[in-house]
Amino acid sequence: MARNEEKAQSMLNRFITMKSEEKKKPKERRPFLASECRDLSDADKWRQQIMREIGRKVAEIQNEGLGEHRLRDLNDEINKLIREKVHWEKRIVELGGKNFSKYSAKMTDLDGNIVDVPNPGGRGPGYRYFGAAKKLPGVKELFEKPPELRKRRSRYDIYKRIDASYYGYRDDEDGVLEKVERGAEERMRAESVAEWVRLEEIKKEARKMVKSGDVANVGRGVEGEGGVAGILFEEEEDVVMEERREREREIEEEKEKEFVVHVPLPDEKEIEKMVLEKKKRELLSKYASEELLEEEREAKAMLNIHR
Repeated sequence: MARNEEKAQSMLNRFITMKSEEKKKPKERRPFLASECRDLSDADKWRQQIMREIGRKVAEIQNEGLGEHRLRDLNDEINKLIREKVHWEKRIVELGGKNFSKYSAKMTDLDGNIVDVPNPGGRGPGYRYFGAAKKLPGVKELFEKPPELRKRRSRYDIYKRIDASYYGYRDDEDGVLEKVERGAEERMRAESVAEWVRLEEIKKEARKMVKSGDVANVGRGVEGEGGVAGILFEEEEDVVMEERREREREIEEEKEKEFVVHVPLPDEKEIEKMVLEKKKRELLSKYASEELLEEEREAKAMLNIHR
């Protein structure tokens, strides 16, 4: 009995389904050309239908196990539907509807970067690849970026990046180098002062020994003064030689000062007088005769003039 009721129920369900389908309008087919549509709401309905078909096929093409031929067919169908969608969007704009082309999605590569693939014909978007179709042989290379060729820098480019910091002129601006060098500077200054004091003591000891008259006794005289003898033997010779050279220079200067000239030398006035007399004689010999010169000499002799 239960089985008959189940069958009756099944028959009833079939009857109800049949009646409901009879009441429905016959299923409309999408117009082949978008220009045939005259109603804005119908155009929007057909666009939504195309969008749903594209969504189903895009979800299906994500499966990499479909095979190369099936993936290529699906990709072709999706591109065909996209072109049809563009036609319906243009028709919607013509009927006074919203412009959906402004908000259309861009095609991306495997890394999600937007790739612009224009249509060679110049009408609508270019051919696009979706899902696993991007990894097909011959397609994957389209999305790979060519390797960047590293251009060799010229001498001008190298010099253009050189500034004051390259030569170390800005090393002191951060203050790090100053802190590091401060300790070394103090240590070197202390060592230099200590070395200068040591040399001054050596020079004092050397001068004392030189004044005593015997350089050989320098080491003996200092041995008992606390270990300065070893230092004196190293530095004393130079100091002694300098002292001797200074003394020799002083002696030579004194000798030069004591030099006396035994021949009297004429001064400037006498030299001028001699030159004037010579010029007079030359003029007289040129313009005066021998008789006139003889008379002049006789007159000078008579007057006792010796010039």
